[in-house]
Amino acid sequence: MPVRILITGGTFDKEYDEITGKLYFKDTHMQEILDLGRSKLEVKIRTLMLLDSLEMTDHDRDVILDNCRRVSENQIVITHGTDTMTDTGKVIANAKLEKTIILTGAMIPYKFGSSDGLFNFGGALAFAQALPHGVYIAMNGRYFDWDKVEKNKKTGVFEDLL
Repeated sequence: MPVRILITGGTFDKEYDEITGKLYFKDTHMQEILDLGRSKLEVKIRTLMLLDSLEMTDHDRDVILDNCRRVSENQIVITHGTDTMTDTGKVIANAKLEKTIILTGAMIPYKFGSSDGLFNFGGALAFAQALPHGVYIAMNGRYFDWDKVEKNKKTGVFEDLL
């Protein structure tokens, strides 16, 4: 069965406007990332939204959950902004779906050329295929239970909750 990829935005898919110096969304880079990584894994991609996670609403999280419920795949990777991943993880986990769901993102936009997103996404795809049902966050080469991790805003690294 293929892995379902749900796109929600976050730094992962941001573009840089050289004139204004601002980051913005145009489209997802997911197919390009898969091609660059020479992925042979069967996937199905669906773009749900392109948002900074700080702008994500309860309604947006309900859309993500609804899609997790409705897709036939039991292995799901969600690209998401890093600031509120755990908030979305909580909404999904409370639904108690019999699926393996991995949220991942990036601290540096893919289009910058030195993004951690490639590494995080590759890890997320592997974790989705290997972990038991549950909701996880995959960042920095590690996976965490959604409720046992936090983003260290000083270092930009995801760490175990103490």
